[in-house]
Amino acid sequence: MEKLIRNIISFAALLLIVFTVGCSTNSDSGTGTLEVKLHDAPVAFDEVNIFVERIEINKEDSEEGWIVVSEPNQSYNILELVNGEFEVLGITDLETGFYQQFRLIVSRDNNSVVIDGETHDLFIPSGAQTGVKLNINAEIEEDIRYVLLLDFDAKRSVVEAGQAAPLSFLLKPVIRATNEAITGNISGTVTPVDAQPAVYAIVGNDTLSTTFADEVTGEFKLIGLEEGTYTVSVEPQEGDYAEETIDGVEVLVGETTELDATIELTSGTE
Repeated sequence: MEKLIRNIISFAALLLIVFTVGCSTNSDSGTGTLEVKLHDAPVAFDEVNIFVERIEINKEDSEEGWIVVSEPNQSYNILELVNGEFEVLGITDLETGFYQQFRLIVSRDNNSVVIDGETHDLFIPSGAQTGVKLNINAEIEEDIRYVLLLDFDAKRSVVEAGQAAPLSFLLKPVIRATNEAITGNISGTVTPVDAQPAVYAIVGNDTLSTTFADEVTGEFKLIGLEEGTYTVSVEPQEGDYAEETIDGVEVLVGETTELDATIELTSGTE
C-alpha cells in the first residue's frame, strides 16, 4: 500500500512539473508596445481632412492574421501635422516578433479638401475595405516601445479628377513609414515669412521630408530622417524670391541638426 501511495505522489508531482513548464513556455515570448504617429508632407491647400476608421498590423505576408491596433473613427486635418507636430493614432501591446505589414483603413465617404475656402469631397476609388498597406518589417521587443512614423504625403495623395466644374478630387494615399528610433531631424529658420517657404530634405533625386516654415516665426523642422547627408532646399511659394539650398547637412540618429544661420531668401530680381 505504501508503495502505491508513493507512486501516486510521484506521478502527481510529475504532472505538476509538466504543467508548470508548459505554462512557462507559453509566456516566454512576452510583449512589447507599438505606438503609431501620423504627420504630413504639406501642400498649398487650406485643409486636407482624412477620416481614419482603424489601423491594423500583421506578422504574415498574407490576408490572414490582421490585428487591430486601434479604431480612432476620427477625422484629422493632416495639414496641421507639420514642423514636428504629430497625431497619435494608436498605442497597443503586441507579442514580440517581426511584423511585416501595416494598413490604414480610411473611410470611403468622409474625406474632404478645402481650397480657397471651398470644401470638396475626396473620393477613394478603391481600397476602403483592404486599406492602405505598407511593408514595415517592424521588430517588437519585450518591454520596448516601437514608434512607427507615418508620413502622409498630401501633395501626392490628393489628385484632381477632372477640369470640369464642379471640381472633384480623388484620395490616393501615399504614405512613408519609418521607425522613429533610427531617425533624426533637421531644424532651422527662414526669412522673410511672407515668402511662405516650403522646405525639403533631399537625397539625390528623392525628397524624404517636407514642411512649410512657420508663418509667424519662420522656424521649421524636417522629421523622420534616417542617418545620412542631406540637401535642404527652400522654395518660396509667394513673392519674387529665389530658391536657396544648403548642401552637406548631416543627420544623426536620435538628434536634431540645427542649421547655424538663418536662411535668408533674396529677391529673384537682385
